[in-house]
Amino acid sequence: MLSNASIINVFRISLAIIVVAASASSLSAFCLLESSAKDTKLINTTTAIRTNTHKFTTEFISNQKEQAQATAEKIQRLWGSPALRSLTLEADAEIKNYAARINREWQSIVEEVQNRGFTQLSSSDLQRIDSYVDDLNELIKVLQAQTEQRILTVRIALVLASLVIALVVFFLLTVLKRKIDEPLTHLMSVSKQLGRGDFTAKSKLNNNDEIGQLAQTLNEMSDTASYFYGGLERRVKQQTEELSRKNKVLSFLYDTARSIIEYGYDYSNYQEVVERLYEVGEVEDIELCLLTEEGNRPFLQLQPRPNSHEPCEAGDCATCIKAGPGASVIEDKMVYRFVLKREDQNYGVLIVRCDPTEPLATWQQQLMSSTADQLALSQSLKSEEEQVRRLALMHERTVIARELHDSLAQALSYLKIQVTRLHKAIDKDDRDTIDDVSNELREGLNAAYRQLRELLTTFRLKVDGSGLYNALQTTVKQFSEQSDMAINLDYRLNNIPLAPHEEIHLLQIIREASQNAINHSEGSEVSITLSQPSGQDVELSIRDNGIGLPENAEKINHYGLAIMQERSRNLGGDIRLNRLEEGGTEVFFTFTPDYLLQ
Repeated sequence: MLSNASIINVFRISLAIIVVAASASSLSAFCLLESSAKDTKLINTTTAIRTNTHKFTTEFISNQKEQAQATAEKIQRLWGSPALRSLTLEADAEIKNYAARINREWQSIVEEVQNRGFTQLSSSDLQRIDSYVDDLNELIKVLQAQTEQRILTVRIALVLASLVIALVVFFLLTVLKRKIDEPLTHLMSVSKQLGRGDFTAKSKLNNNDEIGQLAQTLNEMSDTASYFYGGLERRVKQQTEELSRKNKVLSFLYDTARSIIEYGYDYSNYQEVVERLYEVGEVEDIELCLLTEEGNRPFLQLQPRPNSHEPCEAGDCATCIKAGPGASVIEDKMVYRFVLKREDQNYGVLIVRCDPTEPLATWQQQLMSSTADQLALSQSLKSEEEQVRRLALMHERTVIARELHDSLAQALSYLKIQVTRLHKAIDKDDRDTIDDVSNELREGLNAAYRQLRELLTTFRLKVDGSGLYNALQTTVKQFSEQSDMAINLDYRLNNIPLAPHEEIHLLQIIREASQNAINHSEGSEVSITLSQPSGQDVELSIRDNGIGLPENAEKINHYGLAIMQERSRNLGGDIRLNRLEEGGTEVFFTFTPDYLLQ
């Protein structure tokens, strides 16, 4: 029963018992001591009466009447003192009656002596006085015995109170150890285990008191914390797995996109994509089918290796393409279709098959859709690259045809005309015409051969990834090694994005003008300057310090000037030949670059 009692109530009752015992013993001791004090006064008064009685007898015998009378009056006053009056009021009936009888005896003795005028005491009076004194002695003994009894009672009360208090204190110490100290030590041990994360620790206290209820609450809290901690661990594990999966997915998509942007994807790369997609996507059966623009059957079917599933044997893939993205159940399989489509062009379809009871999760569908979009982008970039190559090849052929038409074809036409003149002159035996035509044929053949050589150089010439500046440096170095002229290059277009065809035409104009200066100027220096002084048009200047522009410059270098003029028209610019006052010739060319026209 004590194990289920409230600790607070136990302490309250125990303290109440201690307080009651201490108060009762103190109050009884006070009352008994107060009574003992009155008994002392009463004993003292009775003793004084006895002493004065002996004195009264002595004075009577000594014939001291006045002193005897005074002593008698004093005794009478002592009998009327408060102590004796309290005796008559507070003492028990036996002592009160005994004291009253003694007082009456004294009153009787004094009355007889007074009636005789305090003359003498008879033997009977002395006997009565002796008996009276004996009664006083007996009263004093009774009073002393009563006082001693009261003191004994006080002692017993104090001893009992002390014993009760000691028992209660011992009881409280026992309760403190059994219901507070030991349970709290046990709870501290359990709480330390819980603090270390051991939620299996339980309190074994089953009391119904406050600490028992605290132990039950602690167990419930441990169960709750264990439940939430376990749930938190599960959620953390799930989130960790989710983050790991997302990281793999993002890494896969990033690697795929980077490879497409940096290197482009060929068909040989798709097998690796399918295998990584199979691993990252956590799918059961996956297949990639690539089709041409006009085809209805895949020219390439890819599956991860090794794979236990057979590839699709459908005779017509148009069904998958026309059905569009989505899912359907085919032969007890859930089939997902992710079409590789970009700008209304279908490049194939990515097929994923799984059990209908375990459809693809949202993240898996998003992964497959993103991969299909990237593969479609790769195919689109591949198609655009091939188209660009076709256009570049056609443009190159057009340029070659134009160059041949504008140079070598015109030269051959001119030579053909001269041959016709030669035939007519031979028929007429016109020696002057024959000599003139011969000279024209010689010069035309030399010019045609030089143009052919220039055309071959032009067709072989290229501006590689190092840019126009490096190509010009190579040209300057080449010309410097072929002639004694000093060729200076001042290039100021480092911050201008020139298009490839602009770089080619500028390079050819500079080569043609520099070659003319080397062949015809008879100078010692050529200066090449490329700049953009106004921030708009690009200016090209090729100067030499030679003999200057001759009167018949068009005839002497007809084909070279024609080539430069044709290239300037291709760039939408203006080219001029200027005679310099200090001597020499300048080829000045200006044009607006494409990046300013867009």
